[in-house]
Amino acid sequence: MTQARAFHLLRERAGAARVTNVELTFDLVYVFAVTQLSHHLLHRPTLAGALQTAVLLGMVWLAWAYTAWVTNWLDPERIPVRLLLFALALVSLVMSAALPTAFGRWGLVVGGAYAVMQIGRSIFMVVVLRGQPLLANYQRILAWCVVSGALAVAGGIVTGPARDWFWLAAVSVDTLGGIVGFYTPGLGRSTTTEWTIEGTHLAERCQAFILIALGESVIIIGATLSGLLETTVSWAEIGAFVTAVVGSLGLWWLYFDRSAREAAGVIAASADPGRLGRTAYHLIHPVMVAGIIVVAAGDEVVLSRPGATGVTSTGWLVLGGTALFIAGHAAFKIAVWRVVSWQRVAAVVVLGLLGLAAGSLPALALTLCAASVVVGVAVADQWVPAARA
Repeated sequence: MTQARAFHLLRERAGAARVTNVELTFDLVYVFAVTQLSHHLLHRPTLAGALQTAVLLGMVWLAWAYTAWVTNWLDPERIPVRLLLFALALVSLVMSAALPTAFGRWGLVVGGAYAVMQIGRSIFMVVVLRGQPLLANYQRILAWCVVSGALAVAGGIVTGPARDWFWLAAVSVDTLGGIVGFYTPGLGRSTTTEWTIEGTHLAERCQAFILIALGESVIIIGATLSGLLETTVSWAEIGAFVTAVVGSLGLWWLYFDRSAREAAGVIAASADPGRLGRTAYHLIHPVMVAGIIVVAAGDEVVLSRPGATGVTSTGWLVLGGTALFIAGHAAFKIAVWRVVSWQRVAAVVVLGLLGLAAGSLPALALTLCAASVVVGVAVADQWVPAARA
């Protein structure tokens, strides 16, 4: 009976698995989470603040991505799976609400929520997959998530720099687990060929998270402009608004114009979609998401003070975020097509050189330079084959 119940929860593999409305509803919580991360960085524009935001992004991404893998195998339209997603969404919402004070009084809420999601989801899979080939994989995942969950809770209990290290360890455990096949003494390790995912579905799920991040960027631009309209708007502020919009649309263009669609076709036809899903999507996509979050924080600063000069943190937000996204997209192309996008390498170098002069340039000039580099890469892409663009 248990095996029949498990089979009943699995997706049909008759064709390409579609992304369901339940999954998109689950994603709504992460719009809020990304906004919280952007504000966390904006209020702490230092190296320490950036590292803390990166750790929190790792926790947010892993909580979302592990769920995306689950819904690749299980049918979200089944009541038990739907209830799992709703429960995870509730815990995610609580965790997201506590992110601004993650390294303060509500650290235990963040660490505890992360542990509940990682361990609870894995226990659910172990229960429903009895008699299925994927059971051994999730038994190993559960063992790793117990370790990462314990580290996350410990991080929430302690204070000071120790919290940073415990949470970094938790993120590292859950990231390293997939790389080493969740090797567990007595249970062995999984191989990517055993991860019989539907590639198109995973590609579309990760594309959705890129859209979530870009949508948050648009919200910040619009909200900041709305605040400016309460007073007299200067030409510099209008220029900053237009440039920020062009920059965000440029990032969309780099990812979605050709490579997103073509890459989805590559993973769908791959003989080992699990390997490609782990590398190109699970490990590399959060780098691009991080770049968008950093750019969004920079856009808010520039829109508020387009004429400010000598603020180095603004430079690394605007230029560094753009470079991070482009570098992540270059790595994505290497993982999918085994080719180096030299126009992206050149763009990162140019942004790095511009960063040397960031302290002497007005904020508007910085965002104009970043947007120009993005547009330049998009134009250069039109002269090369899709796989190399």
